[in-house]
Parts: sequence; structure tokens; C-alpha cells
Amino acid sequence: MLGEGRVLDLGCGTGHSWTELSPRETVGVDIDASALAGQERETHRADMRSLPFADASFASVVSIQAIEHVPDPERVLGEVARVLVPGGRAIFVTPNRLTFGRPDEIIDPYHYVEYDAEQLGTLCSPRFDRVEIAGLQVSDRYRAIHDDERRELDRLLALDPLRLRRLVPRPLRQHLYDRRLNGDRLAPRQGALDVGPDDFWLEDGRLEQSIDLFAVCTDPR
Repeated sequence: MLGEGRVLDLGCGTGHSWTELSPRETVGVDIDASALAGQERETHRADMRSLPFADASFASVVSIQAIEHVPDPERVLGEVARVLVPGGRAIFVTPNRLTFGRPDEIIDPYHYVEYDAEQLGTLCSPRFDRVEIAGLQVSDRYRAIHDDERRELDRLLALDPLRLRRLVPRPLRQHLYDRRLNGDRLAPRQGALDVGPDDFWLEDGRLEQSIDLFAVCTDPR
């Protein structure tokens, strides 16, 4: 999907995508300085809504699981279009709101906006001449784990039918969310350790069933 040239790894975190992008020259950007520590490449601590780069600085931009973490993603799209060369390409990966958490409510306290395929296309189209949406599909093995997580989430949310959780301050919700995630990492669900790359693939169709959405955006405006 990416051509030659310098790549901006936007919202890179600890650099999970760094090796996958190799041998391309990449530049990592994240708001969390501690996440950038130890990455043996050029990195910048910056808000992705205000990037410290000149116009037309990158051939490509990759943003994986990041666009949902800002309340005003239109500003991110504007900055990405600005730093891309003419004819450049950006790829945004984000959870599908129809299969992540619940379609009618944002559960993850670190997320501000979640998208279905149409909404993601609508977000990207004003800044790019061509936007293609693909979905990350999963094997039955992974789907079983995913569905088990959804059932557990539904059981927890049923304990709060009035949605009083909305009144809990975001920092406290984030703390509780982190504790639960850490617990899942310490005691993985049955079958989770057997999941590998072959359990995931991209498709242009069945977007409503996909786990994640990929927006492939070309020719910035």
C-alpha cells in the first residue's frame, strides 16, 4: 500500500509498527514522551493536531489506532494532508464501532470518536481526492474470543442500566479500564495465545463485520 519515501508513523506509541515499516525511513510521533524512549529512529513528542514538520515533508503517513483518541479528528486530517507530498498516501486504521465495544456507546475511556465505514470515509474525503475503505476480517478462532469478550462486556454493562458510568470522571474510568486490560494480559483468554497473522486479512466487502477499518487515502488536498 505504501510507495517509496519517508513515512510519518503518527501516534506510534512504543513503535509496534516500526519493524513492519522497515526498511523504509520512518519518523515516529506520539504525545507520550515515555512511549518514544528507546526507539532507534527519529521521533518527536507532538500533538498530531499540530505537527512540527514543514509542508510536503513525507511521502506517506501511517496512523494505527490513533485517530479515535482525539475529539477533533478533522484537525489531524488537515495536518496529515499538509505534511504529505502531492500524490502522497495516508493510511488510517481505527476500530470499527459496529464491532468494538457497543455501537451505541463509546466504552473505551481513551476514545473520543469511533467510526463505521461510512463515517470514516466521510471524515477523510474532504482532505483527499481518493479514499478507499477496507475491513480487517478475522478467523472463526479469533471471532470466538472476540464474541466472548463482547458477552462479558454486555454482562458488566447490564449492572448499570441507567448508564451512570457516564458521570464517572474520565481519568477514573481510564484507571479502571487499564486495570481490566492488565488483568487480561496476565491471564489471556482461552485460545488467545494460539492466534497468529493467518487469523487476520483485509477485505473490501463485509465492512460491517470487520474488526478494524482501514482508510487508504491518496492525493491530499
